[in-house]
This record gives sequence, structure tokens and C-alpha cells, in this order.
Amino acid sequence: MSQPRPPSPCINICTLDEQQVCLGCRRTLDEIAEWSGMSAETQWRIVAELPQRPGSDDFWYAGG
Repeated sequence: MSQPRPPSPCINICTLDEQQVCLGCRRTLDEIAEWSGMSAETQWRIVAELPQRPGSDDFWYAGG
């Protein structure tokens, strides 16, 4: 059986900074665009990294 996918980390604050990183979920533009095609393993890895990314002091993710 395959690993379930995490819920999307999108919190509907969809604004990109100068580095093309979303101010809401802290994913890069490429990660957002590729999200639905990523493996569950890759999605979980990204979700685990998000709280450590710059600008994530106010980040909150309920899916983990």
C-alpha cells in the first residue's frame, strides 16, 4: 500500500517574495506548480522542511 499524501500546506496567502517563495506556505513556485505530480514521499519531505525555511516564524501547518 502506498503512503498517503499530506494535505496541501497552502493557507490561502498566495503571494510570492523576491525569491519566488510563497509568503503563506513557504513553498517555492516550482514546488507549488509540481505539487500534484510529486510522490507522497517528496511531499512529506517538503512539508517537514517548511518550518525551518526562512520567514517561517509565523508559519502554521495543521496537516502534520
